[in-house]
Amino acid sequence: MSLRDSLDLIRTVRPDAGTAAIEHEILAERASSLGAAEQRVIKAIAALKGENPDRAQRLAEARQVVWEYFVQRELVGFRKHTDVIQELNIPREVLAGLGAMAKPAR
Repeated sequence: MSLRDSLDLIRTVRPDAGTAAIEHEILAERASSLGAAEQRVIKAIAALKGENPDRAQRLAEARQVVWEYFVQRELVGFRKHTDVIQELNIPREVLAGLGAMAKPAR
């Protein structure tokens, strides 16, 4: 029996089986992507600690990364960020500038 025959048989017995595998893959990819975004936040917050001559740049990067993380969380259904703000110890100075964009150079 070929793979195509097997899939046809599965769909005949259980029609939702074909989409269930794809939905599982999509959920796994979302979780992986969200985990990667969280790791970028952790790294950006860590880069803010200590004395840095380029602190303004690092702060801008942290704000961008956190904003992207929050948008991604909202896209998968997480609307409240209070818990992750506390868990990841996101500083107020980062939160205060979320979504702010630098003026374009002329």
